[in-house]
Amino acid sequence: MTAAAQIDYRATTIRKIQWRILPFLVVLYIIAFIDRSNIGFAALKMNGDLGISSTQFGIAAGLFTVGYFLFEVPSNLLMRRYGARKWIARILFTWGAVSACTGLVQNYTQLAIVRTVLGIAEAGFFPCVLLYLTYWFPERQRARVVALFMVALPIATLAAGPLSGLILDHIHWGGIASWRWLFILEGAPAVLLGFVALRLLIDNPRGAKWLTEEEKTWLIGVLEAEAHAKVKQHGEISFWKSLSGLRIWLLAFIYYAKSVAVYVLAFYSPQILKGLGQELSNTTVGLLNGLPYAVATVVMVWWARRSDRTGERRWHVAVPLLVAGIALVLMALASGSLWISLALLTVVTAAIYAPYGPFWAMPSLFLTGSSAAVGLAAINSIANLGGFVGPVAFGALKDSTGSIYAGLAFVSMTLVVAAILVVRLRFVKEAEQRMRATMNPALAT
Repeated sequence: MTAAAQIDYRATTIRKIQWRILPFLVVLYIIAFIDRSNIGFAALKMNGDLGISSTQFGIAAGLFTVGYFLFEVPSNLLMRRYGARKWIARILFTWGAVSACTGLVQNYTQLAIVRTVLGIAEAGFFPCVLLYLTYWFPERQRARVVALFMVALPIATLAAGPLSGLILDHIHWGGIASWRWLFILEGAPAVLLGFVALRLLIDNPRGAKWLTEEEKTWLIGVLEAEAHAKVKQHGEISFWKSLSGLRIWLLAFIYYAKSVAVYVLAFYSPQILKGLGQELSNTTVGLLNGLPYAVATVVMVWWARRSDRTGERRWHVAVPLLVAGIALVLMALASGSLWISLALLTVVTAAIYAPYGPFWAMPSLFLTGSSAAVGLAAINSIANLGGFVGPVAFGALKDSTGSIYAGLAFVSMTLVVAAILVVRLRFVKEAEQRMRATMNPALAT
């Protein structure tokens, strides 16, 4: 086989794997993010019905991440034990059922409990998928593949806005409040997709009947060679070091800053838009809320491809975080204009979502095997506490000042600090140099 034919053969193998496993995973993550963030739309009616304040709403919404934090590392370890197919299906069954049960709550306390349980039920899904992708894709394609998977986030918000707005405005079956139907109708698909996952998912390339023996041999050989190179450069990483080492905590803080911004937007942007135009219907708010995420979908894939093409990760994370921080401050200057505020919200959203692919390519530069299972889950679980701190701080600042802009300034400062930190990560810089020394530009297709 000529060199050109070999390059084409390898690229074809990667594309085949992408089309086989990514679309279904994207659908699952769309459902996951809708179920964790639809409380932001439900709040337009739920808060009044249950008599809860902005601070209480922020606590209840953020408690999802507390349950997620406590059970994420154990969940990833159990996936390694039982396999991706069974474990991801289990996660789907439980989170769908709990999400639907949110429509039954009668007071703030019950809401807080259900949100915590929802975090426990869904814990591990995201890092399980990240770990699962390392079983299928070489380092050189990681940023793009992660970004393709994570387009589910902006797509979910793009779809959830109009859908949730329509449910709130038009679904009152059986005299039951529309916000209750919102949780019930949007929670059911996860349970159904759990059965689909049992049939579609394959634990690793060795079990893929749709790959030829030559393709399996090449892919497994590449992945094993990369794992050996990581161990040679960084050494064996123990359980406790992969759980609490300095590199893990530094990456976790950077992702924490992004999580603060993502969850504040997910939980409060419908209320922000409603406050800018009180005459807007819930359906219109849903449509407007989806526009920034349509732009973010395109930007995050393009930015990840650029990161893969150049082999650079740090600046591809830092620059968008800095842009988002600046745009959040500028929103205070545009408080009188719905459309300027929406434009800035679009910049913020696109900039926050752009770093996903490059960021999640960084830990895989030095983590492998069981250390990857623990390390990926640890980074995500620690960082997702930003999903608690962000909404709680934003809600408290809104209640104390009567304005959303103190909360936006808090988010902005967090993002700027993270942007400065990420470019200072020497261990990522060294790993980037190793990757660029061995990368094959012909595979960056």
